[in-house]
Amino acid sequence: MKELRTDGITYIEPLSGAGGSWYFGISREHGDLYEAEEVFLSGEAVRGNAVVLIHYPDGTIYRPLARQAGTYTESPVFYEDRIWLLNVDFPGKRVRIFCFDCQAHSCSLAQALPLEEIKNCYNLQLHTGPLSLTRQGEEDVFEIYWPERVSFAMDPHESFFLREGTRLYFSKWYEEGEGADYRYWEETVIRDLSGRVMEILPGDVTLMPDGSLWHLF
Repeated sequence: MKELRTDGITYIEPLSGAGGSWYFGISREHGDLYEAEEVFLSGEAVRGNAVVLIHYPDGTIYRPLARQAGTYTESPVFYEDRIWLLNVDFPGKRVRIFCFDCQAHSCSLAQALPLEEIKNCYNLQLHTGPLSLTRQGEEDVFEIYWPERVSFAMDPHESFFLREGTRLYFSKWYEEGEGADYRYWEETVIRDLSGRVMEILPGDVTLMPDGSLWHLF
């Protein structure tokens, strides 16, 4: 049995698109990023959280960002043979995107944005590809903050999950009836960067470990 010292992080999951070669684990001292933001705005201290990257099959552990009070890191994403991490520095009022080079095993700052440009951190995430900083707000508005600026209204039953160039993929759910007549189903809505619906697919689209898309219906 291989033993890995992960500093108390006991749950790991594969990085989508990495072909099974990279896993990550993340601590959740304050819950998710939005909850950490609420802690900070309430005047309490944000203790920071930890992230570990684990290479398979050798089990080598990397710690791309040191745990730092006042900051919080979201789950990383894999894109173009690199691992990208979204980190918010609340006291410094900055949203930062870090890049971990999987060959050099080094981490560097790739992009920084003023936190004041973002309404809040609710569902603030990195998605691919291209690598994009997105937010799906409680007000049923979808936004891209980087590398371009996009904002449009969306259906309250839609959830964004994938970008493929100018194609934005949303999962949409339906339900009707009650009891024995109850029915639930999903479809995939593909929009362009203006929010216009380009295509509607029955069922769901899944991103596979090698980066390919599978349509399940």
